[in-house]
Amino acid sequence: MDKGFGTAACWLLVIPYIGLLWVPFYNSHDPVLLGFPFFYWYQLAWVPITAFLTWIAYRSMRHDD
Repeated sequence: MDKGFGTAACWLLVIPYIGLLWVPFYNSHDPVLLGFPFFYWYQLAWVPITAFLTWIAYRSMRHDD
């Protein structure tokens, strides 16, 4: 059982946290995408990204007995 990759995969869960942690980075109006200011679409873009990264971490940690 290799815990090295599983632990590394758990670090994927930190990426969304870091991406949303520093609010001054994305606290702006421009660029606008489909009528949404950057502040909103940047945060909304992280929803599927976070789901995908969580799925990767889950798949790498799951062990079939």
